[in-house]
Amino acid sequence: MSRPRWWRCAAVALLAGLVLAGCGDDSGGGEDSDGGDAVRADGTIRVPEERPTIQEAVDAAQPGDLVLVAPGVYNEAVDVGTDDLTIRGLERDGVILDGQFELDNGIRVLGAKGVAVENMTARNYTGNGFFWTGVEGYRGSYLTAYRNGDYGIYAFDSVKGQLEHSYASGSPDAGIYIGQCYPCDAVVDDVISEYNGMGYSGTNSGGNLLIVNSTFRYNRAGVVPNSGSYELCYPGRETTIVGNTVHSNNQPDTPAIDDALLAMWNGILVPGGYDHVIERNLVFDHERTGIGLVLYPEEDANDDVPPEDELGRPCAETKNDPAPDPDDFGLVLWPTKGTSVRDNVVRDSGLADLAFAWIEGDPATYGNCFAGNEHATTAPTGLEALAPCEGTGSGDWNAGALDLLAYVEDERPPAGDYKTQPVPPEQPDMPDAATAPARPATDVPFPVDLDAITVPAPPEGA
Repeated sequence: MSRPRWWRCAAVALLAGLVLAGCGDDSGGGEDSDGGDAVRADGTIRVPEERPTIQEAVDAAQPGDLVLVAPGVYNEAVDVGTDDLTIRGLERDGVILDGQFELDNGIRVLGAKGVAVENMTARNYTGNGFFWTGVEGYRGSYLTAYRNGDYGIYAFDSVKGQLEHSYASGSPDAGIYIGQCYPCDAVVDDVISEYNGMGYSGTNSGGNLLIVNSTFRYNRAGVVPNSGSYELCYPGRETTIVGNTVHSNNQPDTPAIDDALLAMWNGILVPGGYDHVIERNLVFDHERTGIGLVLYPEEDANDDVPPEDELGRPCAETKNDPAPDPDDFGLVLWPTKGTSVRDNVVRDSGLADLAFAWIEGDPATYGNCFAGNEHATTAPTGLEALAPCEGTGSGDWNAGALDLLAYVEDERPPAGDYKTQPVPPEQPDMPDAATAPARPATDVPFPVDLDAITVPAPPEGA
């Protein structure tokens, strides 16, 4: 038979010959007579020992606290509004937030700065597994997200972030997503994203945004930074994609939104964007292109492509611009310009290992360049000679050009059901989860030595 907490506190005090002080009854919700929370004397709130749910622990926490979650299944949709929290599971595969295909988000951070979420799993949510929105400072480490109805791990309208050592699968949109930020000041490092509509997607994001040392495989499409006026801060620009393994993104039975269907059969695809850097990636086994720079045809657009002399305006400024009249726009073509594709290893592509597609204007004036790539085929033919990264190009842009219209009109396999996607294999735990101190996301993104990154070795058997 359990005793109320005031009884235990009184007994200890009597035995010790002490004056009873600070022992409130159970109706006080764990607060002492001074209003302080007794369970967070060491800055740690334990679930379920000290708070029965993650949400109650988060609500009781103060900035800088650690919410430490024991193994179990938690049927919760947790909202976080307190700055500088660290929310950590003791076992990555054992601490499971399960939305039961009824709740919207596993953990959603709403405007709270510096929140880090670590070492846990979110599954079966109608929206997203882990979601930061409108924040400055965020980190997701050693997370697993699968069978979620929109995104797996999702940062929107947020800056200064780090997504690392994580796994995402079975989402119709993207397993990993960073969108509507410029400059984003964010890093995606050492993630695996598979069996999604897209492995990575980032609409209107960029500016010190690094995607490095990660694997994107078995999605409809691999890595897809893109532009469009359906979100603010357009266009996408200045994303750096280095040292990733991107392969076999032809999966026909994943869930998929319309844009994922459109992007299908490609490794790294840029549908509209400026000044991206794509270097030292291993890209293979795609039915269309390995690395493709194309335009994005946005129907019923809300705005036109902004002039290039405005590309340096930060998102914090442009998202407050007066909204244009959407009736002034119909189909808008978002071009890809100024993007550098260097020193990648690309092979086994159905249409072309390297490709650039355009509809209007002189393709030589788009400023994209290709150099030092190990490849067999390009569209147009001789793309590295047509658009070199040094000197002046030469050749016939029409020879072997990609038939973009025919590609767009190709029939795709229908979207699968996110609720039936496979359960992922076991994932590695965060080291020292039980003893590591709280580390809020006040020091992110972590520095990356881009020069030290080399082309990854092929996976075993590839």
